[in-house]
Amino acid sequence: MRLLDIKDLSVTFGGLHALRDLNFHVDEGEIVGVIGPNGAGKTTFFNMISGMVTPSSGEILFKGESMIGLDPNQVTQAGISRTFQNVRLFANMTILENVMVAQHCRTKQGVFGSLFNTKAFQEEEKMIREHGEKVLGFFGSRLIGYRMDQPASVLSYANRRRLEIARAMATTPQLLLLDEPVAGMNPKESGELTELIGKLRSEWGFTIVMIEHDMNVVRDVSDRVVCLDHGETLAQGSFDEVSNNPEVIEAYLGRPLEKRA
Repeated sequence: MRLLDIKDLSVTFGGLHALRDLNFHVDEGEIVGVIGPNGAGKTTFFNMISGMVTPSSGEILFKGESMIGLDPNQVTQAGISRTFQNVRLFANMTILENVMVAQHCRTKQGVFGSLFNTKAFQEEEKMIREHGEKVLGFFGSRLIGYRMDQPASVLSYANRRRLEIARAMATTPQLLLLDEPVAGMNPKESGELTELIGKLRSEWGFTIVMIEHDMNVVRDVSDRVVCLDHGETLAQGSFDEVSNNPEVIEAYLGRPLEKRA
C-alpha cells in the first residue's frame, strides 16, 4: 500500500526554487533514505510534509488524503511525526514529561477534566504515563529509571537525540520522518542508533523516511534511497545503484574540471 505520495511538488522562496516538480512516494513498511549535498532541499522537503512550509504547487497525499493546507498539529494527528536536524526538546521539563506532552494530540479529556481532576482524566493521564515509559524503554536503560524524572537538559547530546525520537514515537504515527538522526554521534553511538532504526520498523511497525549524511547508516537500514540535488530528484533505487550513479558522485564531489565554464 502506498502510504505517502508526493506529486509534482514545488516550493519557491522569493523566486528561488527550493524544490522543483518533485515526485516521491513511500510504501507502507518501507525505510527510505534521502540523501543529497548541502542545500539540496532535504530539510525543506521534511518541512513541507510536516506542514511547516506551504508548497507553491503540487500535491501531498497521505493514505490518499491531501495534506495541503494542514497545520503541523493536524499533520501529526493524521499520523505523521518527525524529528529535527537541530534537537528541539523542552529542556526544563523532565525526560518523561517530554514524551508525555507529545501524546496530547491523541488525548480526549479537555480543560474541564483537567480543572476538576475527573476520574476519566486520571485514567487518561495514567495511560499517557505508561505509554511514555514504554516508549522510553525502547532505548534501554539510557532514558528510564531515575533518569525519567531528570530534566532533559542534563542529557548527553546522543541521548537528547534519542529522546527526540522517543517524543516522535509517542504520537503513535504511521510515518516517522527522521532528520539526520545520527548527526554528531561517534561511530559506536551511530551503530547503536542504526540498529534501533531497524527495530522501529520491525518491532513498532513504523514506516520511515530518513535524511542522513552518514552513508553507512543509509546503506544498513534503507530499502530504497532517493538523492536530491537543487530541489530535484537526481536518482533513486537501491543503495548500490544510487551511490555508484555518476551524477550522484558529481553532485557530492563537484563537476569534473572539463565541464566547468
